Amino acid sequence: MHTVTMLLAQAQGGASTLGTLIFPLAILAIFYFILIVPQRRELKKHQQLVAELQRGDQVVTAGGLIGEIMGVKDDTVQLRTGTATVVVEKARVVRKVVAGAEAAAEKK
Repeated sequence: MHTVTMLLAQAQGGASTLGTLIFPLAILAIFYFILIVPQRRELKKHQQLVAELQRGDQVVTAGGLIGEIMGVKDDTVQLRTGTATVVVEKARVVRKVVAGAEAAAEKK
């Protein structure tokens, strides 16, 4: 009888160990799909945007500058904003300005 109770105790201990491993792994999987996957997706979109920058594009920088690209070099772009021309890192370009959105903003 004593061996039977030992076997039952070992079986229950193994089940609780399995349960304690599954819960943290499930939490890690949830964090991975909620935080890391969308962040990687956004990074790929930004890298594609930066790679496709060319002269004549209207862009917005992370600092809020809006201008037209006058030149593109290795890791910088030259922007014309109003009457000034500035040099900005390519990585600081956040988005391209769509021509239709610019016209809609002028109507307001």
